Amino acid sequence: MPFAPNFPVMLRTVDGVRIDASHTPARLPAAGADPAPSGPLDVGPLDVGPLDVGIVVAHGFTGSWRERAARRIVHVLSRYGGVVAFDFRGHGRSGGLTTVGDAEILDVDAAVRHARMVGYSRVAVVGFSMGAAVAVRHAGLMRGVDAVVAVSGPARWYYRGTRPMRQVHWAIEGRAGRLAARLVKRTRIAPGAWDPIPMPPHEAAGLITPVPLLIVHGEADTFFPVEHAHQLHDGAREPKELWIEPGYGHAETAATPELIGKIGKWISSNFS
Repeated sequence: MPFAPNFPVMLRTVDGVRIDASHTPARLPAAGADPAPSGPLDVGPLDVGPLDVGIVVAHGFTGSWRERAARRIVHVLSRYGGVVAFDFRGHGRSGGLTTVGDAEILDVDAAVRHARMVGYSRVAVVGFSMGAAVAVRHAGLMRGVDAVVAVSGPARWYYRGTRPMRQVHWAIEGRAGRLAARLVKRTRIAPGAWDPIPMPPHEAAGLITPVPLLIVHGEADTFFPVEHAHQLHDGAREPKELWIEPGYGHAETAATPELIGKIGKWISSNFS
């Protein structure tokens, strides 16, 4: 089935980086229409939620809002509010170079500001993997959001305990790896080490309160083991929730419509 229609948007961050984005309006049924699911990606009846809810979706490292997995997530979330999805700096058609979790909080800020400008008075940010770390850091350091969902996110920096994360560090830290990321994944990575080292997600999580935080992690995550989710949860203050999902792998590609629907309902419940 086709995905929900979207409208292209070009954003600009406060430090002048061009951000490629899209806006998908909420898919609310017309008056008198059958609210039953309209396709295999729709889970349960459409929720006739408020039109003032916006959801910003932040992808993982080397990802893009244009990829099928990300578009599937936006499609499901659009049952719970309008969705602004975007490419982080250094990714896809956005400008600049990725700093892999540091300056990207400015990209989330640009997307949140656009959601407010469109007319959404209540905005949730849903981040995956690197995007989860950025969503937590943005909410803690820049604030301006009403709910945060961190899916498959790291709690701390420089984790090399799994083979996929050792491959990620190879791509980030050396010229050959950065070239491969540019050619294969259209991801342009800033050279050099962080200076200073940005606040890690587990510390930023403690600054989010009183905004509600949901942490979602898969038992089968091959990038970050569940200890990262527990460290994030331990660092956060109430209100907070932790979901450890049996059988779930990592980030967008492993997320089922059912899981994304549960996240959408969590957002709705916190905005009711």
